[in-house]
Amino acid sequence: MSTHAAPDATGEVPDGSLRRDLGFRDLVVYGLLFIAPMAPVGVFGTLDAKSHGAVALVYIVATVAMAFTAFSYAQMVRVAPRAGSVYAYARVGLGKGPGFIAGWMAMLDYLLIPAVAYLFSGIAMNSLVPSVSRWVWTALAVVITTLLNLWGVRAAARVGFAVLALEIVVLLVFVVSAIVVLARDGAQRGWLSPLSGDGTQGAFALSAVIGAVSIAVLSYLGFDAIATFAEEVTGGSAKVARAVLFCLALTGVLFVAQTYLVALLEPTTSAQLANDPGLQGSAFYDAVDSSVGGWLHDLVAVSKAIGAAFAALAGQAAAGRLLFAMARDRRLPKALSRTNSGVPRPALLVAALITLVAAVWAASRDDGMDHLVSVVDIGALTAFTLLHASVVGYFAVRRRGGPVIWWRHVLLPVLGAAITVAVIVEASGAAQVVGAIWLVVGLVVLFVQRGRVADPQDPVQPTDPTDPTSSVGPTPPAP
Repeated sequence: MSTHAAPDATGEVPDGSLRRDLGFRDLVVYGLLFIAPMAPVGVFGTLDAKSHGAVALVYIVATVAMAFTAFSYAQMVRVAPRAGSVYAYARVGLGKGPGFIAGWMAMLDYLLIPAVAYLFSGIAMNSLVPSVSRWVWTALAVVITTLLNLWGVRAAARVGFAVLALEIVVLLVFVVSAIVVLARDGAQRGWLSPLSGDGTQGAFALSAVIGAVSIAVLSYLGFDAIATFAEEVTGGSAKVARAVLFCLALTGVLFVAQTYLVALLEPTTSAQLANDPGLQGSAFYDAVDSSVGGWLHDLVAVSKAIGAAFAALAGQAAAGRLLFAMARDRRLPKALSRTNSGVPRPALLVAALITLVAAVWAASRDDGMDHLVSVVDIGALTAFTLLHASVVGYFAVRRRGGPVIWWRHVLLPVLGAAITVAVIVEASGAAQVVGAIWLVVGLVVLFVQRGRVADPQDPVQPTDPTDPTSSVGPTPPAP
């Protein structure tokens, strides 16, 4: 089966191949759409309360923590520039079995994060048009974005760019408005309090900041989706690696800037937020209302409603490509590996159906959001841990020839794995239980599949990241 994405003499892309249509800007657009430039809006109050007011510092630490993961992605996308992302990386670095488990755990994240985003969009639209049920808005968002994804990755990227531009404009309006208010009326808190705490819960506590980081890292989930488009980018895997690092750095700056400003505008202290959790969810909007005005509140709400739907678009596209890659290696039903004009439409439709069911089910329940949010992070964090292990496994153990750069190939991935494991430990008990059940199911599936004959592409042919034109030979057999 061909893995090349170039069109044939008739201009068509062979079945089972993906069309190379994406440039650097398109990759960044997908990453920013999935993350959302104003992702901290919903969790600002919680982070402010948990960090004792040092919410901007929380995002600085979280950006540094996620940089370890981004660095590992940048290492492995050069080795295995394939659509499966962490699934392909773990196959190369750890073997076929761990690769399947990495893809299986990432699947939990990729299928449920879009459902959460669709639900958020439905809730936001329902608040603006209460006469239409939120599950109707949720389903409508799924249908529209699915049609865009079926149209093609390039078309979806173009529409996504327009939506992303809208979100950036709204963010800039907020930043300018906040600066004007601060210059005119002064800050509600100390100018350094977003970095050192507001002092209402006692002295600065590093442990409080670290505890808040375990929640803040969830704002970044999605930047890794860029790597799933490795077979659809023009210019090679180095462009994907740069896009992953650039996207994380840019969102880190945006997150720190907006949380720093809104913390200065926040009239409610972190102690009050901690004592009254009911105030935490609307803390960002309340600060905007009291300082700038209700018009900005509504503008941010509309932007979040549209932005959430297109964050789900990017997530659905990534989920479809993960299903496609696993099906191509016969780890999922073969029908999911089919493409039409370079678009993995069967995989996209299955991903859309699963997210539609999950999102509409959650939209019809008062506690639906809590159920979804409690589990979306476990799959991603487990996959991230296996990603870090893959860097060590490939460069320090499985690669034939080539120097081992210890700080790059061992130290940084080990530190990254320690961070993701620590965040998993800090997750809720319900999320840990769901993650464990999903892992056990994956292990059962893997056991049933043992001895299955691999397709002609297996094992993955890794490339030497120091020489994109060379091959270091096939992956050694899985233990």
